Amino acid sequence: MIQSMTGFGKAFVQLPAKKITVEVKSLNSKGLDLNVRMPSAYREMELGVRNQIAGALERGKIDFSIYIENTTEQTATRVNVPIVRAYVEQLREVYAQADETELIKMAVRMPDALKTEREEIDENEWKEIQKVIDEGLVNIQQFRTSEGVSLEKEFLFRISNIMRMMNEAMALDGERIINVKNRLNAALDELKVTLDENRFEQELIFYLEKYDITEEKVRLENHLNYFIETLAGKEANGRKLGFITQEMGREINTMGSKSNHAQMQKIVVQMKDELEKIKEQVLNVL
Repeated sequence: MIQSMTGFGKAFVQLPAKKITVEVKSLNSKGLDLNVRMPSAYREMELGVRNQIAGALERGKIDFSIYIENTTEQTATRVNVPIVRAYVEQLREVYAQADETELIKMAVRMPDALKTEREEIDENEWKEIQKVIDEGLVNIQQFRTSEGVSLEKEFLFRISNIMRMMNEAMALDGERIINVKNRLNAALDELKVTLDENRFEQELIFYLEKYDITEEKVRLENHLNYFIETLAGKEANGRKLGFITQEMGREINTMGSKSNHAQMQKIVVQMKDELEKIKEQVLNVL
């Protein structure tokens, strides 16, 4: 079962004094591109969170955020009382006529008038946050799996189209050989020369072998089956699928260069179009 690299997961918990929300967003990427945003109070836990995300999601451009919403009237910012009093005394010397309220208004705007008390991480609180992180990662993995189901259906549809078109092209092979023989005979008739029939047959066989697409058909069919087999694998296989599509493209291109038949070339172009649609979606597979 394949997974998409595109996904979104969200979870939250309501603690006595705050609401913790975790959001995880993911897009496709060649490797792991991880961006983590956390409140400064939890920065010392960031490395562990990064390792946890990398182990769960493996690959993709991932944005991870923890949001804190205080639900009580408590605040970590405090008035630095001694500093404010010192400012008021100094301002009173400058503005003796000002009343106390005006002096305080000016004092609280001065540097260091407010201080932020750094909260220590509460172990029980972090355990609750860890549960929310786990839930958010599970949710995004479920999203990725759901998207993977849609991708798999799309791949199987495109692969069946290429298989059908390949068989249609091979069905034209007999007609193509007859046309080549007729064109060669017509050209020789115009020259009005006497032919050695045995030599002509030998040269014709050699010529037709150069344009034979049986080997390309066999290899392409093997690649198509291997692609389907890889889709059903349990491991992350986006890169492998990409390599297989490259091999499929080589065989389709060779068939096109050898076809020498208008209808067959048209079918080859349609096969290339289907393959390009597969390649676009493979970039999104984990």
